[in-house]
Amino acid sequence: MKRIFIILLGIAVILPASLSGCKKEKQQTLKVISYNIRVGTAHDGDNHWDKRKSASPAMIADQQPDIFGLQEALQMQLDYLTETCPDYKYVGVHRDDGDTKGEVMAIFWNTKTQELVKWGNFWLSETPEVPSRGWDAACFRTATWALLKDKRYNKNYYYVNTHLDHIGPVARAKGLSLIVDRIDDINPEGYPMILTGDFNVELGDPCLQSLVGRMESVRDIAPVTDSLVTYNGWGTTDRDTAIDYIYESGFSATPLFECIRKTYENIPYISDHYPVAAILVF
Repeated sequence: MKRIFIILLGIAVILPASLSGCKKEKQQTLKVISYNIRVGTAHDGDNHWDKRKSASPAMIADQQPDIFGLQEALQMQLDYLTETCPDYKYVGVHRDDGDTKGEVMAIFWNTKTQELVKWGNFWLSETPEVPSRGWDAACFRTATWALLKDKRYNKNYYYVNTHLDHIGPVARAKGLSLIVDRIDDINPEGYPMILTGDFNVELGDPCLQSLVGRMESVRDIAPVTDSLVTYNGWGTTDRDTAIDYIYESGFSATPLFECIRKTYENIPYISDHYPVAAILVF
């Protein structure tokens, strides 16, 4: 047992460390990242996936998230990350047909620290159980959810990852509202909840009102935070486009939010979005 010496009136008194009030319990933290990886078949010239792909596993190795959500990922990109990040596994559904076609809103978890309990998927539309396009959306849009257990602390939590439509304002608002309603349905236990995604709206957009009182933006409440642009457009935009989000409910603290601007593998842009990261405390 560790002991602490206190000099009292010239007499050495030995106290157990547990009685001294000096021992601090380690926080039970969870690190999460949201990352729009940019669809790998886009005609991006010098920023094509084949030229920048090594930056993604380098970022994951550096940041070491316990869990992260991808937007716009194609199967070849998922396969590449699975191969280059062997500690991680993922779940998700192809949005266009629920089988093999289209992008996946994937949830990756670190198998050393996290355990998948169950997961599911739904479409952001009037018929969420089948592949479908909702309202005024330009594309099929989905949300992936998972119930996980942090093996270090024996704590359960839910994670939802999504990508709202880039064209339809009605689809964004109703899609996010659908997600909020589904959160109540999938989480009857009242476990802590994380929502990440590319929402395609800037800070303060009315679309975000459906989350008020239900979840909080870590960007807004973390004591260490920023409001940096998350969409970089390969360096071609100067708009205030912080459109990638991490929301939470039920965690005891949110000490950090960060837009990851580091350069990896000497590649100027990891994607046309910067990843965003947060530290959450159970």
